Amino acid sequence: MKKTSILIISIFLILFAAAFVRAEEKNKIIYRERQDDKVLTRIKEKREALQAKKDKVSEEIKKRQKKKKKTGKKKRMVLYTDLSGVYQPESMESFKTFFHFPPVPQYSTSTCWSFSATSFLESEVYRITGKKIELSKMWAPYFELIEKSRRFIRERGNSYVAGGAESNSVTRIWKTYGIVPEEVYPGVKGKEGKHDHEPLMKEIKGYLNYIKENNLWDEEENLKHIRLILDKYMGEPPETFSYNGKTKTPLEFFKDEIGIDLDAYYSVMSTGYFPFYTRQEFKVPDNWWYSKEYINLPLDLWYEVIKNAIESGYTLVIGGDVSEPGKLGSHDIAFIPSFDIPGRYINQDSREYRIYNKTTEDDHGIHLVGYTRVKDKDWFLVKDSGRSSRKGKYKGYYFFREDFIKLKMLTLTLHKDMLKDILPKIKN
Repeated sequence: MKKTSILIISIFLILFAAAFVRAEEKNKIIYRERQDDKVLTRIKEKREALQAKKDKVSEEIKKRQKKKKKTGKKKRMVLYTDLSGVYQPESMESFKTFFHFPPVPQYSTSTCWSFSATSFLESEVYRITGKKIELSKMWAPYFELIEKSRRFIRERGNSYVAGGAESNSVTRIWKTYGIVPEEVYPGVKGKEGKHDHEPLMKEIKGYLNYIKENNLWDEEENLKHIRLILDKYMGEPPETFSYNGKTKTPLEFFKDEIGIDLDAYYSVMSTGYFPFYTRQEFKVPDNWWYSKEYINLPLDLWYEVIKNAIESGYTLVIGGDVSEPGKLGSHDIAFIPSFDIPGRYINQDSREYRIYNKTTEDDHGIHLVGYTRVKDKDWFLVKDSGRSSRKGKYKGYYFFREDFIKLKMLTLTLHKDMLKDILPKIKN
């Protein structure tokens, strides 16, 4: 009986196991269409509809604000002056002028410093050697951005990088990298030939900020990338080129053809912040390399240097503030209106007050190329690469009255010949 029970139990277990195995073998993978939960779906749809309504309202608000801002810009009033009591030169023919190439625009760039200083040095080449050689205006900005980036890298991001600079940056670049004719390196790509440095600067700053944020300091590799960006927008500068049938490097071209001594050029300012007759730093962002070679002179002497230079046949670079109601591009003139300050009250103190409160700042560089006198006022012919100089009759030129220069211009650069009586008095 016991054996029979055991046998029955064994048979049952075998049959049960077999049935279980068969049941497992019948399981198969089945794909079914996903069934959304109706309650959750209604909640989601309601949420999305509400968000879409909010987005539509936001879009309408932004569109209205954008339109209002655009309309506001068009209708925005800008302070200017009338011409009451202004006796200006009748035409460009009223000026005694000195050799310079015709004005060319800088378009959408911050490179007035290079356009004006290069134009000045072209005039100096002619004055000293008799050669008329139009030189590249974008050569210096290309290498200036390399040097700015180099300093940014070495200072681990604590250095100024922008498109602006000072006129003495051009002579510094030429000493290191030489120079080439304009046709060899126009520094712009595209059929139109119009400079636009906004995307260039955006990409350079983006890259520099990236290496700063990620601590990727490798000067050689970093500068290779900067060059790629510059080449992309400005074109690659040539290492050699043909000139008058001979192959030259930019440094050889400068040595063989330009023929001027770059150490013969001095920058001069006038500010009560420093002792006069000393060399000091011009404290503005565009003097990013902190040059301390600016000779500081009293305003009367500073202006006398300008007038003596142009009357003696020497052109010069001047730079300063041009955001003034008396600078009228449509009339080709710049002067200080009487409602600002009468000319007889312009002196070192009134000048310094405007430097201190930043109503006189370092805006723009220009090339002073001619002189005349109307009634009892000095007038200077200025070659200008900025857009406002193309609004009037004389494209690329302004007539600057003496009061505008005395009050608003900050620096000048010229040949040492015009400082020969002053240089021995400089204390450092």
